[in-house]
Amino acid sequence: MRAPDTELPIVLSGVTVKAGAVTILDGVTQTIAAGPPTVLIGPNGAGKTTLLRVIMGLVAPDAGSVAWGTHKDPARVRRAIVFQRPVMLRRSAAANIAYALGAAGVPRAQHEERIAEMLALVGLSELVSRPARKLSGGEQQRLALARALARDPSVLLLDETTASLDPAATKGIEDLVRAIAARGVKVVMSTHDLGQARRLGGDVVLMHRGRVIEHGPAAAFFAQPRTEQARTFITGELLV
Repeated sequence: MRAPDTELPIVLSGVTVKAGAVTILDGVTQTIAAGPPTVLIGPNGAGKTTLLRVIMGLVAPDAGSVAWGTHKDPARVRRAIVFQRPVMLRRSAAANIAYALGAAGVPRAQHEERIAEMLALVGLSELVSRPARKLSGGEQQRLALARALARDPSVLLLDETTASLDPAATKGIEDLVRAIAARGVKVVMSTHDLGQARRLGGDVVLMHRGRVIEHGPAAAFFAQPRTEQARTFITGELLV
């Protein structure tokens, strides 16, 4: 029997993305393996969001390639993404998840059970009928996570999902990220919060000007960074 297809590791080889004369990603070569969350850090304009969009398949590289484990067809990779400001449909919390289930081809007979499961996972069971756009910022991010997880991804991409949240809401999202990772979902997330990178990261990728500057286990990265750029960034200095 043939072994089942796997989505990991994600291997980026020489990935370059340009916007006119501007190079956003500059020959990024990186392997993202199974395990605890991979956290992308770096200053504004480093290329973190674009890298996530390339992995998601929303942006095609101008050069280079992205390989997904043993998958031959990238379109069949089980992946989902949550942005910093997710768009909520003008529907209830339950209906937002139902929309994602329908788009993923999940049979309608399974929707009720899956919706209940996802809302329970993110702690929104009591808000099942609440209009999504009337939820608080933290609740909307929880719903966005539930909506993404409804697609049963093997890889979940998070782009600055706590950037606009207060500390309590941020902690709630971080707890969810840990729970999601514990379920075997590979989380790849970007953040400006170095404390969050320390708390959640299994490994850390530092980016600057579209390039990967340093990559390694989070504990070693923060304790003994190998590059001058990493030491500068960790101490709060500007990278130039």
